[in-house]
Amino acid sequence: MQPRYLSLKSFLPWKQVSHPIDWTAQFGRAAPLEVEIGFGNGAFLVRQAQMYPERNFIGLELEWASVQRALRRIAQANVHNVRLLQVDARTAFERFFLPQSLTYVYSLFPCPWPKKRHAKHRLFSHPFLQLLNSRLVPEGEVQIVTDHYPYLQWVLEQVSDTGFAVHWKQIPPRFDTKYERKWYEQGQEQFYELRLHKITHLDIPVKEEIRVETYWVECFDPDRFQPVNERQAATVEFKEFLYDPKRLKGMVRVVVAEENLVQSFWIEIVQREGRWQIRPARGCDVVPTLGVQRALDLVRDAALRPCASE
Repeated sequence: MQPRYLSLKSFLPWKQVSHPIDWTAQFGRAAPLEVEIGFGNGAFLVRQAQMYPERNFIGLELEWASVQRALRRIAQANVHNVRLLQVDARTAFERFFLPQSLTYVYSLFPCPWPKKRHAKHRLFSHPFLQLLNSRLVPEGEVQIVTDHYPYLQWVLEQVSDTGFAVHWKQIPPRFDTKYERKWYEQGQEQFYELRLHKITHLDIPVKEEIRVETYWVECFDPDRFQPVNERQAATVEFKEFLYDPKRLKGMVRVVVAEENLVQSFWIEIVQREGRWQIRPARGCDVVPTLGVQRALDLVRDAALRPCASE
């Protein structure tokens, strides 16, 4: 099977590095940082990197298929000033970028989520615009282009008290992206461009990550192990449990959802020197959050419960 990408050099496995990310180390140089949210097939991002080799570019995307296509374009263009991350934009701006570290943020044709019941999924909400403001340098800008007039109106409603001056205008096709070509071929000749210019700084610190506490328990009965799901500040759901009696090792898979971050990983319960250790399984790259800690707490409680009843 041949991969769609040609090289993974520009792909950053963000769970394996410390946060906020040291972008100077990642690029091997200090340079102005620009971010594209939802880069699609990477065409615009690669063109920007070619036009401005003195800048560093970061692309954020949720779909692996898009990441692969963009990686292929990056390799074919032989550009070295791009890094791609497969991550939700909210998580990225909360955790990966220091305040006042970005010069420009682009988003071309973000999903408008046109149905009322889906509006909660729209990205450029008032809180997210405040977050973007905090990460931009003084005079930094956000550029949003949409084909959907109601979405334009909605974003304009979000801008108040975000520290941005906003300007918008109708524009003809000019970005040559997949979606722009799609709408143009269907007869749409005008699009809507918003530019948000930072005029006041809002101070929002980088979201703190914790030091996850692992546990040791004196006894563990795999036949009576029944961790309980929880839906509070974080949603913790246990999916499956495996146990190897020869290795004296149990593995429970858990999904933790908190705010905009969803993580699926394994927690292991393994016997060492007569006791049982509870910890995230080796090789599972997790962001150390309060939700992850709560999952470990619940596994500990489930391990101790049968012991307490004896």
